[in-house]
Amino acid sequence: MKIAILSRRPNLYSTIRLVEEAKSRGHDIQVINTLRCYMNITSHKPSVHYRGAMLLDFDVVIPRIGASITFYGAAVLRQFETVGTFTVNESIAITRSRDKLRSIQLLTRKDIGLPRTGIAHSPDDINDLVAMVGGAPLVIKILEGTQGIGVVLAETNQAAKSVIEAFLGMKAHIMVQEYIKEAKGADIRCFVVGGQVVAAMRRQAKPGEFRSNLHRGGKASAIEITEEERMAAEKAAKIMGLNIAGVDLLRSKRGPLVMEVNSSPGLEGVEKATQVNVAKLIIQFIEQKAESGSDTVERGR
Repeated sequence: MKIAILSRRPNLYSTIRLVEEAKSRGHDIQVINTLRCYMNITSHKPSVHYRGAMLLDFDVVIPRIGASITFYGAAVLRQFETVGTFTVNESIAITRSRDKLRSIQLLTRKDIGLPRTGIAHSPDDINDLVAMVGGAPLVIKILEGTQGIGVVLAETNQAAKSVIEAFLGMKAHIMVQEYIKEAKGADIRCFVVGGQVVAAMRRQAKPGEFRSNLHRGGKASAIEITEEERMAAEKAAKIMGLNIAGVDLLRSKRGPLVMEVNSSPGLEGVEKATQVNVAKLIIQFIEQKAESGSDTVERGR
């Protein structure tokens, strides 16, 4: 097969691993800088161009689109879809999962366990908003934030009010969520490929920190998940319409709670923690889809 990876960083661990596994299995693979793609949008002969040439005959596109370029990256991916190329994660699924508020609303409609979450626009509603999620301590998140950036733990109601007022004063879009104390600063990243959890790791926040993101200094280790956790992760990925996803869960007294569904999960942490060759499983999934000629997973609404 001829495979394209949309990635601005060819030296990133995830990109390198996917290239290695694709080449080891006899595929022709090319890394393409998403932002260097440009498009001829026409009903007669739509096309995607790159560095002065038309991109032709790709069987598959693997999108590794960073959150900061979601708008343009999704447009490029849509153009590949328009010309009939199979995309491992479709553009609509990526934009759906990147919208934190929309994704939570979709998961709620399908009875996925979630932390109590609230959102408001007016500072006049802050007191009721805080009470709605159970009061302090609570977590305040900027909707556009990634990798733990723009996430604040407010330990008192007054602190929560001050932080929310500050964010709203900056015209930031935020949501507030209950703080799951029993999680003890840890979450679980479930890596889903083709509708099944293929690997899972526990991410533990460093001392004095509540954010477990590896970019924030969290430590990863392999973990055995429960059947309930497996089902929650697989269902969440399906609702988002993602073939490849990283589903972040918290263990709570009322069962697994989904925090986020990531459409471009990194491979380094999960491969090193679990010793599972996730990159190979992704390439094998692509091969199976090519052989069967079947469509992507069922999409959310």
